[in-house]
Amino acid sequence: MSRNIHPSAVISREAEISDGVKIGPFCLVDGDAKIGEGTELTSFVSIHGHVTIGKNCKICEHTSIGGDPQDHGYKGEISYVKIGDNNLIRENVTISRATGEGNATVVGNDCFIMEGVHFAHNVVVGDYVTVANKVGLSGFVQVGSHTVFGGMAGVHQFVRIGEYCMIGGLYRVSKDVPHYTLASGEPLRLTGLNKIGLSRGGFDVETIREIYRFYRELYRKDTSFTEALKEAAAHKSEYILEIQKIIEFYDGTKRGVTFWGN
Repeated sequence: MSRNIHPSAVISREAEISDGVKIGPFCLVDGDAKIGEGTELTSFVSIHGHVTIGKNCKICEHTSIGGDPQDHGYKGEISYVKIGDNNLIRENVTISRATGEGNATVVGNDCFIMEGVHFAHNVVVGDYVTVANKVGLSGFVQVGSHTVFGGMAGVHQFVRIGEYCMIGGLYRVSKDVPHYTLASGEPLRLTGLNKIGLSRGGFDVETIREIYRFYRELYRKDTSFTEALKEAAAHKSEYILEIQKIIEFYDGTKRGVTFWGN
């Protein structure tokens, strides 16, 4: 299988371009970048050094991947961007390398990243994540698999967002959002479970009900959240695995957690 590289593209001699790659007009592939089999760069795409892109991705016009992190703490150290397979990355997306020697900004597999999105340094995004137009993820943000972002949402640095979440468009995410929830409003609040996403993901009705009952108990009004979480953690092994994951998620917070809306 041959490669298809437009004559106007500029390709580093150090770059590794796999079979079946298509590189369109005026693209730049710099340094030691690696591009996997079947991936396409449409036109005017810039892939900088220390970037690895997996198989069968499509990366559209004016996207820049692997530029220096926009971080005062960056001192020129070698860091990376690692992107998995089957990702669609639309126009004007920027994905920065990490801060810290040997660290990486990571995007999983089968993600849909729409126009104008920015992933900052040290961001880690799971699989099957959908990110609508103009969303910004600040440094060190972590996003679980199967999560969806509405357009123009902004996520504060060090925030973690769990699996199967849905973040409403235009909202500011300044605290952690736990697994399986919907979040919207200003200030941001949990507004329910992402029942549609969970159903599409193969969760059965009884599991969804148990998750909902757990959250209602955790955020009940007759006790503090801290006490309710402490009580749940003491009985963690008695819960289904999905609820155990929620309890573990709360243990790892640095920014605090988003609370259930009234």
